[in-house]
Amino acid sequence: MAASLIYFDNNATTPCDPRAVEAMLPYFFEKAGNAASRSHPFGWEAEEAVKQARERVAQLIGAEAREIIFTSGATESDNLAIKGVFELYRPKGQHVITVKTEHKAVLDTCRRIEKLGGEVSYLDVGEDGLISLDALESAIRPDTILVSVMWANNETGVIQPMEEIGAICDKHGVLLMSDATQAVGKITVNPRAAGVHLMAFSAHKMYGPKGIGALYVSRRQPRVKLSPLIDGGGHEQGMRSGTLNVPAIVGFGRAAELAAGEMEAEGQRLRRLRDELERALLSRVEEAHLNGNPEHRLPHVSNIAFRHAEAESVMMSFKQRIALSSGSACTSASIEPSHVLTAMGRSAEMAHSSLRFSLGRFNTEEETALVIEAVAGGVEKVRSMSPVWELFRDGMLDG
Repeated sequence: MAASLIYFDNNATTPCDPRAVEAMLPYFFEKAGNAASRSHPFGWEAEEAVKQARERVAQLIGAEAREIIFTSGATESDNLAIKGVFELYRPKGQHVITVKTEHKAVLDTCRRIEKLGGEVSYLDVGEDGLISLDALESAIRPDTILVSVMWANNETGVIQPMEEIGAICDKHGVLLMSDATQAVGKITVNPRAAGVHLMAFSAHKMYGPKGIGALYVSRRQPRVKLSPLIDGGGHEQGMRSGTLNVPAIVGFGRAAELAAGEMEAEGQRLRRLRDELERALLSRVEEAHLNGNPEHRLPHVSNIAFRHAEAESVMMSFKQRIALSSGSACTSASIEPSHVLTAMGRSAEMAHSSLRFSLGRFNTEEETALVIEAVAGGVEKVRSMSPVWELFRDGMLDG
């Protein structure tokens, strides 16, 4: 990233790794074939590149190459999984279960299912962001066809107990889908081992290019079938028609290869930076509170509420150019408090006072130190101008 910008918003998107860019470049011009063109070397070359990338993406998650369906991104993958299951399995039932803290790509798709005549149950989470396994099992009905649970939350980094969830779904013969966009490439994710039958993820959250994602679709125990969202040519085993984005797929494959080799060491490094950031801010800043389970979460994510210090105002106080987030990038235009934090029992005031720090591959110790100083100073400045903070400090205001 440019030296003038400290980028701590890697859950929104990651910079494309130069090694992924390098792999992509020949496929824009020198190797410009359509992977579906079977009558000349240009097409064969593109087809082989897609095959290799598919294998690399599959290896990252312990899947078979034929279980990887390329899409335009995780949002399309979420839509394909949920709508595709609903349409094809509807004769068996019309009930879907999901969680209130899911990404809008899942929640809005479930709202669409409801408009189509389906029924959706939305599970609560505890104050730490985790679902109740007992509540999940109790919600399953004879007509339940799909459970959709996010592997790791985009705002808090909280990781759900996917293996236990998978065991419950297997016990009741229900398909399990997971939006694993924030988890893949950051921690070990193996859908088959966890009992996940459909899994959405995206290249741009793991240092690959934007505009390309994948849907894992189990082909055994059970073999899952989907109705396609897009018709026209029967590409991707008939599940997603359209000319394949060969350069982006190549970049996705290279990003997956890099993640497979570097993920463990990188996770340890980022956890150290994240922990230092939290230690400093939680000890230095009065009334700073961690959002989410402190143990079951991604190693690079921290979400902290600074009571009576509105997050947008804190960010506007920075002298340096620092990229943080006060919520999901996909809902940043909304003035509503984070649906994730309010579902966890946070007040609207606390939700609006929360900052998400998501570190990445290119962040350094020096940048972390600068962010600590900027945030601590920003909170102090915002509170110094707030009569509400003074009332709270004087014990005249609750919460």
